[in-house]
Amino acid sequence: MRPAVEAEKLGIPAVVVTTTGFTTIARAAAKAEGMSALRVAEYPGAVGVHAEALVEKNVEEVLFGRIVDELTRPVKAGAAQAAAAAGKPDAIVFEGTFDEINAYFREREWTDNLPIIPPTPERVAEFLKHTRRPPDQAIAVLAQANLEATPRNIAANAVMAGCRPETMPLLIAAVEAIADNNYNLNNIGSTWGVLPFLLIGGPAIQKMGIENGAHMISRGANPAIGRAFGMIIRNIAGYKLGRNYMGTFGYPLNFTIAENDAECPWEPYRVEHGFDRNDSTVTACGTVTWGWPPAIYGTPDKTAAQTALEFLSIEVTKKPCLARLAEQGAKGFRDMITIMIAPPVAKSLAAAGHSKQDIRNYIYEHAKVPYRELEFLMKYGHSEAFTIPDAVARGIYPEEYLKEKPDGMVRVLPNPDVINIVVCGDPNRNRVMVLWGGYVNPVTRKIELPSA
Repeated sequence: MRPAVEAEKLGIPAVVVTTTGFTTIARAAAKAEGMSALRVAEYPGAVGVHAEALVEKNVEEVLFGRIVDELTRPVKAGAAQAAAAAGKPDAIVFEGTFDEINAYFREREWTDNLPIIPPTPERVAEFLKHTRRPPDQAIAVLAQANLEATPRNIAANAVMAGCRPETMPLLIAAVEAIADNNYNLNNIGSTWGVLPFLLIGGPAIQKMGIENGAHMISRGANPAIGRAFGMIIRNIAGYKLGRNYMGTFGYPLNFTIAENDAECPWEPYRVEHGFDRNDSTVTACGTVTWGWPPAIYGTPDKTAAQTALEFLSIEVTKKPCLARLAEQGAKGFRDMITIMIAPPVAKSLAAAGHSKQDIRNYIYEHAKVPYRELEFLMKYGHSEAFTIPDAVARGIYPEEYLKEKPDGMVRVLPNPDVINIVVCGDPNRNRVMVLWGGYVNPVTRKIELPSA
């Protein structure tokens, strides 16, 4: 899509070929890149499962004509989308009962299809008391809708989600994080089902009632913060289900996790990334699954620490698209792995002398799959089928992969630093969990807490 946008900007007619269901997301992504009238030719159906004869028939009888039509028509400037509410940013969009308000908001896809708390001016004002920023100051412009995120509309979404007013600085920082180009917000609409989530660190955890122990994503302020984050992505970034947010099987609710400094035997995540221990931070992350949390046990032949290292290496290889995980070189790498380690397991690893970097290095070296398995995933799990030798020739995989064919084992990680380690969860349980990411990179911002 982006090459076509750049070609059009240079005055060269270009058309994007999509399949059924992807035309809307292509137009939305183009709009985020400054092109509001993209030429699109849609192939009918899911080409990946069509027989070769059907593909040829559809290309000859349908797609080719659409490509010609698009390339030979003049591009018209798209009409500006009508504002949700006319007048001032603080205009009342609807008045009615609780049920009427919920129905109105749901019909306009402003909710997550669960009941919301009406964002009245009075409720929004309570949130605005917790930031020094003017209510209508632009915090960021969020792709794909290219709408301004302001304290006022951030607060409105937070009210709808049931957040506490004191979480306002956290949500502002979260918006700044997802607006960073490194996060790659413009590409979360994949059919993989990329689910943004938040990692919180520092004194804000206690001040805001955020949980970092047992059942953390389901307790305290965490569910509402995660829900507000999802509302912001829906209503300000403009991701709408089935239009430009295309998860094949849908999405769970966005969630929030928090690191546990008191139980962490290493430097917390924020300190690893250049922040002071006394800082409060929010990291925008992403995952394509909520995984299985294996229990870690020591036995006479293996310590608990060694078992944990081996378990984590195996868990990393269960990532759905290993062929993508291993990508590096010329194509770059947009992916992340978040490993949540319960305090007892973290302490056993630290007691055995392992630092976080030691753990990352071990997983990098030992997370391997059979050459044949990776090549199968590349050939049949990608829209563009290619082999490992093809990938090495393109600079996607390192040459060392060729030494292992056909019966050897190959690494699945491009480098150790794609792994993010967070100590959290039940302080009395011996479990770990791997969250496999897709398309996004973690971005951290400091939470600017108002002075007492």
